[in-house]
Amino acid sequence: MKLSKLEDKQLVSLYIEGQEKAFETLLNRHKNKIYNYIFMKIRDEALSQDIFQETFIKVIKTLKKGAYNEEGKFLPWAMRIAHNLMIDHFRKTNKVRLISESSSKSADYNIFDMLELQDNNIEDDIIHNELVSQMVGLIDHLPESQRDILNMRIFKEMSFKDIAKKENVSINTALGRMRYALINIRKLIEKHNLLTPLSQ
Repeated sequence: MKLSKLEDKQLVSLYIEGQEKAFETLLNRHKNKIYNYIFMKIRDEALSQDIFQETFIKVIKTLKKGAYNEEGKFLPWAMRIAHNLMIDHFRKTNKVRLISESSSKSADYNIFDMLELQDNNIEDDIIHNELVSQMVGLIDHLPESQRDILNMRIFKEMSFKDIAKKENVSINTALGRMRYALINIRKLIEKHNLLTPLSQ
């Protein structure tokens, strides 16, 4: 019996019965999606690794106790655990908003829609984060000045004032580059059909 051919619920049952290799198969099958889900929310590699490891420690403990009853939906269940651990972390650090957009109320600057940890449907969240990861990849196709400003604004959380100072340009120029960058990102999204759900 090849474990990689089995469904998640079968692997869970085998693991609960004592077959450690079954969990290893589950982990290898889903680790990238779960880690990417965490990283897309947190944007910190070390912290993402910590929460990822904590997620699977909790998964193992729950399975060992026989408390798993998610009707075979292992990935959304594991995602929910990761999600709750992230919320716990940010509650402890009083940091609910991951990316500050306080300097701009315009929806133009919220294209990544990652500002808050919300209790969304986890299966929808998985698809959403796959889309976001692809959008991040599209940044590499932008002109250098637009790529730099997106990275500074969204990932380094710099204010437009700081960006303008660093680039030695006016704030209006920095805002203009951001707007053009987002326009070009939208064009790339449409070109690559990233607004439709990805295949699982």
